Formats: sequence, C-alpha cells, structure tokens
Amino acid sequence: MNIFSKGLLLLMISPLFFVNQGITFQPDLFPIKAKEIRHSFFIAGPNFTGIIGEDGEEIWDSGKKGARDGYVLKNGNILICWADEVREYSKKKKVVFTYSRAEKTMELGTVVRLSNGNTMITESGSNPRIVEVNKKGEVVKSVPLKPDTDNIHMQTRMARKLPNGNYLVPHLLAFAVKEYQPDGNVVNVFRTDLADLGGREAENWPFTAIRLDNGNTLVTLTHGNKVVEFDANGKVVWEINNSHVKESPFVDPCGAQRLPNGNTVIASYGAQKGIKLFEVSPDKSLVWSYDGHRVHHFQILTTNGKPLMGTPLK
Repeated sequence: MNIFSKGLLLLMISPLFFVNQGITFQPDLFPIKAKEIRHSFFIAGPNFTGIIGEDGEEIWDSGKKGARDGYVLKNGNILICWADEVREYSKKKKVVFTYSRAEKTMELGTVVRLSNGNTMITESGSNPRIVEVNKKGEVVKSVPLKPDTDNIHMQTRMARKLPNGNYLVPHLLAFAVKEYQPDGNVVNVFRTDLADLGGREAENWPFTAIRLDNGNTLVTLTHGNKVVEFDANGKVVWEINNSHVKESPFVDPCGAQRLPNGNTVIASYGAQKGIKLFEVSPDKSLVWSYDGHRVHHFQILTTNGKPLMGTPLK
C-alpha cells in the first residue's frame, strides 16, 4: 500500500470526516496535559502540501508543493490554494473542483468554502479583488480590494468572510487589516503600525486575520515576529513574541489558528530548521511544537485522536 492509499484509508476511518462543524466544543471534556498533546494537521507549505498524522508522519500528500491556504472540509474533501490555481480533492484524490488565475501575473492567495457551497478566493494583481465562484468555477461575486500597493505579491494574504457578510482582509504593505462590505466599501481598519507595536520600522506586516467569537481579531505580523489580538476598537489586548518564549520560535509567523481551548497555534514560515509550527497558551507558555516540514498555513484536525469541533478559526 503506497503512502497515498495508506493516508486516505486512515483519513476515511477517522471521525474527522464525520464532524458536524456546528457542534460546540467544550474544552473541559478533553483535559489534556501539555506533555501529552498530539495533533494531526493539514499543511500548506513550500516543500509539502498534505496531512501529517499525530505521530508526525505524512499520511496524505497532494503531490504539489508551494500551497498557500487550504482546508479539510467537513465532507472529508481537501480544498487547496496555490498561486496559480485552486483544487478540491475527494477522499479518493480525484480533483472535483478547480479554479485558475486569469492572468499569469496574478497570484491567488486565499481559498475558503462558504456555507452556501460557493468558494471564496483572493486574486492579487492589477485589479486586486475577492471573488466568489460557484461549483462550475464561474465568478458570481467580485469585491474590489484596496491594498495600497501595486506590488502584486505583497497586496493581500489570508482573507476571510465574516458572519455579517463582510470580508476581513490583511494588506501587508498597508500595515492594515481592512473590513470590507460586499460593495468594496471599507468599514473598519485595524492598524498594525501602532507605536506600541514598534511603528512601521518593526515591519508588522499583517498576514492572517481571524475574527474570534468574542469579537476580537487575532492577527499574525510576519516580519514583526509577533502575534497580536485587537479588541473591536483596534486596541492591542494580547501580544506574544520571542521575548515571551525562551525557544524564540517566531520566524516570520504567517498562519495561525485559535483552538477551542483558547490556545493559539502559529506557523513560523521563515524557520529553515527547528520549530516550524507551535502552540501557545493564553499565558504565553509553549505547550506543543512541530519541527518537520515548513508551514505557510495549516489546519489543526485532531488532538489526541479527537477531531476539533466547530468552524476552524484560522
């Protein structure tokens, strides 16, 4: 049995494929000591795009490196975004959905399956935008973006659609996370060049922005080597960086995920060796780490054999 078959078999018998994302997870039902933490997770990375088991071994490989974003969907399919295309794979590794960039100079950066079955994708280029496409790959909605730069690669990163129908979009060189209405109007901005964060000299380029259940917004700041949480007014209410963790694991943090237990998992994309992915508690203790493949973005799937419930905050 090859690695693909083995991986798919393991995935198909996993309760992950039967997770109802609407179920609320109760952390106290799963007491886990730090030394016992084991995660399985999806990686979108420069050298590997696939799934890692709780034992740290590869159990599914897309066969294409360099992915930027992706999700394991509740039906078990795997939705992945590369710079040039989006693919959705079935459990049997059949490609069941694709979307390709219209121009070679464009970059795709985000992919999210929406509750109505459409797929949200960001396009960076001469006319940066968010598109929502139907199952046929046809654009059914287009939202213009304002990244404040013509540098295509640095325009936009992990955009997400909010429950109110707006879009939360990090713009690196604008030093801002902007909330857009569907008509492209900006209704809120979180500044990442605040003096308290070191100003523009700190190069706090926002990469991933996550709207939390309490209304706060979690943001990774790549070259700034920190992760912060803003309240609704844009005030920093939580920050973690290398000064808080003796292992100094922050090396160009890109992806992040807030877990149901309140911990935060962070990808150190720039790390060439050592820790590539790590979990910290609210009190800034390092409780888990992974030192295998490099990680651009990711999705934690299970912890100690139990699937994470609810919509992943990533």
